[in-house]
Amino acid sequence: MLWIGMGSCSLFGSVRRPHLSGAPIFYTYPMEVLYGLHPVEEALKAGKRRFDHVLVAREREDARLERVVALCRQAGVRVRQEPREQLTLVAKTPAHQGVVALVRAQEMLSIEDLFEPVGGDGGARLLLALDGVEDPQNLGALLRVADGAGVDGVLLTERRSAPLSPVAIKASAGATEHLRIARVVNLVRALEELKKRNLWIIGLDERGTSDYDRFDLTGDCVLVLGREGAGLHELVRKTCDHLLRIPMAGGVSSLNVSAAGAVVLYEAFRQRRTKASSAEGRGAGTARPAVTGASKPRKQKGLGS
Repeated sequence: MLWIGMGSCSLFGSVRRPHLSGAPIFYTYPMEVLYGLHPVEEALKAGKRRFDHVLVAREREDARLERVVALCRQAGVRVRQEPREQLTLVAKTPAHQGVVALVRAQEMLSIEDLFEPVGGDGGARLLLALDGVEDPQNLGALLRVADGAGVDGVLLTERRSAPLSPVAIKASAGATEHLRIARVVNLVRALEELKKRNLWIIGLDERGTSDYDRFDLTGDCVLVLGREGAGLHELVRKTCDHLLRIPMAGGVSSLNVSAAGAVVLYEAFRQRRTKASSAEGRGAGTARPAVTGASKPRKQKGLGS
C-alpha cells in the first residue's frame, strides 16, 4: 500500500483520505511507481493498469514526452508538471527520463492461467520459466526478449527471485505490460503440471548434451533458465526433459543469463517462423505471390530504442 506525502514523497499507508493541499493521500489498494518513457507509454497503451496520475519534468520538452502526455489525455489520466528533482524523489532515481507514473500494482497470474495459449488458437505454446534470476536488470532484459520472441507466458518463483520492481520494469522497456506473468511457490511442481499438459521442459545448462540450434523448438515447450552464476537448481535440472547448451568458442564457459535467454528464445522464434512460412507455402501452392502483404509494415526499432 502506498502513501504519497506531497512534501516528502514517501510511500506507505492503506486508507484513502480526501486530498487537501499538502495533505497525504492514502490508497485502499496496492500502488507502485513506474518511471521512464517506455514503461509509462506501454502501460498506457496496454490499458491494464489503473493510473492515478503522471508527473512530467518541467524542464523537458520534446516529441517523445509529448507523445506520452497525449496518451494520458486520451486515457483521461491526470498529468502534472513538477521540477525534475521532485520526480527523482518519487522514483528514487534520477534515471526517470522526465516521466513518473503512480499506478495500481500489476496482478500476478497463477500457473493455471498459463495452461492455454494466448487467444486459444491451438498454436504451439512457448513458455519461459526463470529459476531464481535475482538481478532486476537481467529480469527486465529477459522479459523484453520474451515479449519480442512471442512467448505465451512467463513463470517466476516467489522466493529467491527478483521482484517486478520499477528497475526491472524499466529494463523491460514496458514489456511487462504485454506479458502473462505467473508467480509460483514451487517451480518443480509447476513444471510437472505443465508436463501433464503435454509441454516439453527444456533447460538451458552448460552441461547440456545438445546444441540449442540443433534442437527442434517448434513444439509445445517451456524454456527454463537458471540463476546468475549457479545455473539451474539440481531438482529443476532433473525435472527437465532435455538439457541444451550454447557452444562457446572463447575462454569463458557461458553467457550472462539474459544474453543466453535471448539467443535461445530467438532461435525458437526463428524456427517457428520458418515452419509457419513453409506451411503457408505448401498450402498456397504455385499461386502464392512472391511477396506477401498480410500486415502493414512496422517501423523498425534498433537496439536501445
